[in-house]
Amino acid sequence: MNDKEVFRLVSKTQTGLEEVLAEELRILGAEKITILKRGVEYYGDKKFMYKANYWLRTAINVLKPIAKFPASNQQELYDGMRNIEWMKLFDIGNTISVNSVSYKSQISHTQFISQKAKDAVVDYFRDKFGQRPDVDRYDADIQLHIYLNNDECEVSMNSSGAPLFRRGYRQEVGIAPLNEILAAGMIQLSNWDKTSNFIDPMCGSGTLAIEAALMAFNIPPAFYRSKFSFMRWSNYSAILWKEVLNEAFDLQKDYEGEIIASDISPKSIETCKLNVEFAKLHKDIQIKQCDISNLKPPEGGGVIIMNPPYGERIKSKDINELYIKIGDALKFNFTGFDAWVISSDLEAIKLIGLRPKKRYNLQNGALECKFNGYSIYKGKKFDKQNDEDKV
Repeated sequence: MNDKEVFRLVSKTQTGLEEVLAEELRILGAEKITILKRGVEYYGDKKFMYKANYWLRTAINVLKPIAKFPASNQQELYDGMRNIEWMKLFDIGNTISVNSVSYKSQISHTQFISQKAKDAVVDYFRDKFGQRPDVDRYDADIQLHIYLNNDECEVSMNSSGAPLFRRGYRQEVGIAPLNEILAAGMIQLSNWDKTSNFIDPMCGSGTLAIEAALMAFNIPPAFYRSKFSFMRWSNYSAILWKEVLNEAFDLQKDYEGEIIASDISPKSIETCKLNVEFAKLHKDIQIKQCDISNLKPPEGGGVIIMNPPYGERIKSKDINELYIKIGDALKFNFTGFDAWVISSDLEAIKLIGLRPKKRYNLQNGALECKFNGYSIYKGKKFDKQNDEDKV
């Protein structure tokens, strides 16, 4: 395969962020973009695959399909995997792992699928060279993805390695931390212009503020990572990767607004400071310990996004009082701002007392959540807002 050859790629994402990821890919220059369930299919060359790993904020991974064959039984699965020319793709000295998904197929046990596929790869190398690659289930050099759909098997190589939400800047986490991909997706859904002010008044470990700063300065989300699985592939081009890094450096920009991360918890503030300092954004993100009711926003408006406690993190009586307080603070202290709140508690979020201009369905871990947006006006203009259709 030459470096300019265009090939198919697939990136997985979280529920509700498919359109966001597709737009990221469009801006990045992907071809033939197709939205899938919890993913997006697209086309690009080798350099684009590197760029996708470096720049995509809402992708979990970047998969490169390499083979497809019928697999209605274990022998067909084994033979199909065994017939792939693995020596052209990676070296015997690399460690491997196999992850599997099965949908409407006769072979449904994913652990069995992974084991059988791994056996075929190992046997291929043993037959060719009398040696076999080692298996590493946790941090393999080469990660294979098996997708069985209606007895047809598609094999992909995961060019990312570790999931792309592992940015590399988070040194500590708080209680129920927000996934980096979800945080980035929420910011993009808010339509923040990346020039005005940004506030997270319940910052926890600081993920929303850090993701906002990366966007504001146009810093790639994988800036802090040094390792990707594609670097272990036989056709890896260090020259192309260096081009991606140099081009990204030239695209960084200035930001004149204010980014504020605040929280009432001393422990959360301590964790947030540690992560912000490791990300070298301590001069760009203001960190304040205070209650949302006492937070004074900067002039000029902007966007507020928060991930308040919900679910098992707070008692029902306390959660009602908290969401009423959130609504009061927004109405009286944050006029001129757009505010966004994510929560799985559909009753408590109503207590904010504002009519959403926009609603999105998102998934935070195992919890189905609403992500509601509000425009905060002076006086009682917020009462006159009309509901927009649910997205």
